Amino acid sequence: MSDADEPGSRSSRRLRGLLVDISPLRESPAFARLWIGTSVAQIGAQVTIVAVGLHVYALTHSTLAVSMVAVWALGPMILAGLFGGALADRYDRRLVALVTAIIAWICIGALTTIAFLDVETLWLYYALAAGNAAAATIMGAARGAILPKLLPNHLLPAAAALGGITMGLAVTVGPAVAGITVAAWGYPWTYLLDAVLFTAAFVGIFGLPQLRPDVAVTGFGLSSVADSLRFLRRAPNIRATFVFDLVAMIFGTPRVVYPAAGAVLLGGGSVTVGALTASFAVGALLSGLLSGPLGQVRRQGRAVTLAILAFGASTALFGVVLLVTAITHGTEPGRGPIVPAIVLGGIALAGAGASDNVSAVFRTTILQAAAPDEVRGRMQGLFSVVVAGGPRVGDLVAGLIATALALWAPALVGGLVIMAIMLAFLRVYRGFQQYDAVHPTP
Repeated sequence: MSDADEPGSRSSRRLRGLLVDISPLRESPAFARLWIGTSVAQIGAQVTIVAVGLHVYALTHSTLAVSMVAVWALGPMILAGLFGGALADRYDRRLVALVTAIIAWICIGALTTIAFLDVETLWLYYALAAGNAAAATIMGAARGAILPKLLPNHLLPAAAALGGITMGLAVTVGPAVAGITVAAWGYPWTYLLDAVLFTAAFVGIFGLPQLRPDVAVTGFGLSSVADSLRFLRRAPNIRATFVFDLVAMIFGTPRVVYPAAGAVLLGGGSVTVGALTASFAVGALLSGLLSGPLGQVRRQGRAVTLAILAFGASTALFGVVLLVTAITHGTEPGRGPIVPAIVLGGIALAGAGASDNVSAVFRTTILQAAAPDEVRGRMQGLFSVVVAGGPRVGDLVAGLIATALALWAPALVGGLVIMAIMLAFLRVYRGFQQYDAVHPTP
């Protein structure tokens, strides 16, 4: 028996097959620099997102005022997604990414400055956070349109999985760093930390070659947006990725019940809320680390459907944990943590995070591989609108369901609705189920 046939060697190969495929990092130094820079910058972005929320609450002692940070950012993010993607389809995408990175960095620097000056004018924080979010949206659209220029199609799933690791790591590490930094050094130094971390984004962008679109669009503004929407009507597979994601986000976003769940159902208060939030991110991160087999999947449309079906089941399971806890322990404000329920709820949310990340890997791959280069930036911009808007609509839906029924209802009802819709979509979207990664079609 040769060494290659030894059981230990076979086990080692199987393990390597499960782990994330890092071939994109080896085969494209430009992608590697962009990925590393983005990974570091995303941690800083999460630091600022948390810090702004904490800072606004410290200034106002109002949860509504904190929620207005997202409301102020939503409109600019949607406009940036709709019109900013056209910039990436008209101009050098490296230049678009660089200019918007500079604008985002200026907004972070301004936040740092007014915090050091102890300015308490609330709208300034709203406006700068919104400007930062809008610039980041355009930069993300340009970056998404850049990747297919740096990598062959067969490596796009691996690149998307690496992107999932970036986001999972950022959402896991960033909030923790923000909490520690705010407590130890205060808000100005926390913003400054993001300004320093964000410089890594420039390293990745500067390392890119010139990346002009194959066919630059001639129109701009509303005409360009209208052209992209007309293309979307003729692109059933790309359109399906948006529809499927909206279903998942609108009905599967129970995060608004976390504070109440920590206060009156699961107990443990803010510690429980942090554990539940982190569980989703950890699930996404782990699925990214074990994403090796995803690159071998050809029927990526069917994989999206099954991943969202699993997402709905995991979300419903979290609702079941809340329901059983309410029945067996009642509701008592300020109670101590019910550890078994928190652990089970965390496992369910980790499953939701993992399946959401798998869905995101394939949706991103389909979008990048199937969209023609001349509309790729605008499709990435629309993707950003869906990603930004879906969870916010989901927050509203979850809040209404929780108010009308109970705290456990948004997760349980929403998860079951997602499962029912995905089972229907298996029949309705037959073409999407047959989407072949080897022969990508929009």
